[in-house]
Amino acid sequence: MRADAPHLVTGAQATARQAAMAYRGPMPARTPPDTPLPPPAQDRHFVTALARGLDVLSCFRSGEKLLGNQEIAQRCSLPKSTVSRLTRTLTQLGYLIHVPDAGKYRLGTATLALGSAMLTGLDVRQIARPLMQRLAELAQAEIALGTRDRHNMLYIEHCPCPQPIVSNLDMGTRLPLATTAMGRAWLAAATVADRQQALDYLQAHAPEQWAVAQAQLPLWPTPHDRVQPWLSCSFGDWQPHVNAIALAFQPGRGLPLMAISCGGPSRLVSPEMLLQRAQPELLRLVQRLQQAIYRA
Repeated sequence: MRADAPHLVTGAQATARQAAMAYRGPMPARTPPDTPLPPPAQDRHFVTALARGLDVLSCFRSGEKLLGNQEIAQRCSLPKSTVSRLTRTLTQLGYLIHVPDAGKYRLGTATLALGSAMLTGLDVRQIARPLMQRLAELAQAEIALGTRDRHNMLYIEHCPCPQPIVSNLDMGTRLPLATTAMGRAWLAAATVADRQQALDYLQAHAPEQWAVAQAQLPLWPTPHDRVQPWLSCSFGDWQPHVNAIALAFQPGRGLPLMAISCGGPSRLVSPEMLLQRAQPELLRLVQRLQQAIYRA
């Protein structure tokens, strides 16, 4: 293995040490975004009802079509009576559709309009797509582009593995922040303030992830280290038979910090292949993507 390659730890306890492995190379300066968190109660400008309504919409996960008030109440940690009022209001506004036969709700067309407007503004997706497709074919792995959404990483572009595999990953997929390579790359690249903000959110809303992230703290880069890219890994940490590596980058133009991952089933994608073959190609992809965004 090359001297500049990340150190590969083997064994069942390798999880934490693989979380923030360093691949040192040139990387433009970053200005990670300020991901909003619920402000303190004394903030008189904070509209609690609006925040709760948005929380209800955020409950729907990729692949889920219907949710009932009870399920939403559990996910939002809200009384069912409050959720009933929120879902009724959101239904009248077109953000939810009530399905009487099931007694549940599905996302309405108003949310589609918002999502379409957001994706249209992400020209980074169009620039990244051909580069991601080339890496998918070269590495015979899944390539995904994502950014942080609360305690998750949200796929905004995805190139499936060229090999025939069963996968439910696609655009809109949410993956855990603390256990996936993409999430760890975001945490490694974020500023100290933004990282702490994310950790505070995990502690309040996803304590199981927070515990994992806390164990990784000593391995994350210092402010001085973050001038260079850090390769993050997840070998069986998110799911037992899934391996992946990822790099984060700042696309500029007011867009949030993003990460690109390369991975797949462990029977097809080994840690050695990812670190020795896919890693340099992933670094080149990120560098070319940043250059293309700068010229666009």
